[in-house]
Amino acid sequence: MTSLRYGIIGTGMMGVEHINNLLAVDDVAVVAIADPNATSRRTASALVSEAAVYVDHRELIADDICDAIIVASPNMTHIDVLTDLLATDLHVLIEKPLCTTVDDCYTVLDLADGREAITWVGLEYRYMPPIARLIDEVDTGTVGEPRMIAIREHRFPFLKKVDDWNRFSRNTGGTLVEKCCHFFDLMCRVMPGQPIRVMASGAQDVNHLDERYGGETPDIIDNAFVIVDFDEGGRGLLDLCMFAEATHNQEELTVVGDLGKIEAFVPDSVVRIGRRGTHNIGDVETHAVADERIAYEGLHDGSSYLEHLRFRDAIRTGGAADVTLNDGLLSVAIGVAAHRSIDEGRPVELSEFLRR
Repeated sequence: MTSLRYGIIGTGMMGVEHINNLLAVDDVAVVAIADPNATSRRTASALVSEAAVYVDHRELIADDICDAIIVASPNMTHIDVLTDLLATDLHVLIEKPLCTTVDDCYTVLDLADGREAITWVGLEYRYMPPIARLIDEVDTGTVGEPRMIAIREHRFPFLKKVDDWNRFSRNTGGTLVEKCCHFFDLMCRVMPGQPIRVMASGAQDVNHLDERYGGETPDIIDNAFVIVDFDEGGRGLLDLCMFAEATHNQEELTVVGDLGKIEAFVPDSVVRIGRRGTHNIGDVETHAVADERIAYEGLHDGSSYLEHLRFRDAIRTGGAADVTLNDGLLSVAIGVAAHRSIDEGRPVELSEFLRR
């Protein structure tokens, strides 16, 4: 079997993470990399020394040596890179968030309309083994009809990126887009119906306030509560704190339905299931969860590796994207609405952003 040929556009931290994952995946080869930053190009080239190296992604596309492209460039560049890529028949996996604005997400959807090649959004938290188990349990009816989902991420501050691009909301879309699109995607994946309303409270209280870049202070919030209402009556809650690195589990997810409750913990990789009428407080099922397929854990507990297996197999079999452009759009729209809710001090209807 001929190896699928991959190109990587954007070889900073996440581009290198994708390369390391792909090096552990069978039947694929990274044959091209592109990045305007010389240091990033050198770092990536050291991992895949035989890959062609480009400064401009358009030159990589024009040379037509790839079957699939991973877009891992900074968030604010996604719209321009995708405008070029979606005019081709290349399979594309775009790192989250899809874009930094809802309008740009819609532009991408329009450009991809009618395209036969796969266009896949890299919301890989779906594949973390305990979260994947939670999703499976909900899908098979363990908790009955899901009524509430609560997601807590307590973690360290944003890492430094090339040229510090992630210090400003104009580049990232804002913290609730850049970081939390993962969690809004999980809410939409688990809860019945469609998200309709967002209420949020948040601020920049601790992180990055003593930093200056070109005389500017970073403006990225570091803590928030976000409530998302769904049109079938369910609701979601995000509890985010990015100055809480002194914690045990970085992510804790809870789904409660009329039949019970399920919890997933990362990085403990534990799932707890409580069934109404069978279990009580302190007396529930506890399952250690692992996925033996994971050959490279990387930065996201093996989820990026599993995502790449799914992407590769979809290309091979003519399958569809697990995570669609519409999924990517919704995850961005909720984040944008949450920022507007914080800025304006009011509930925000998603109809203010979404096409009918």
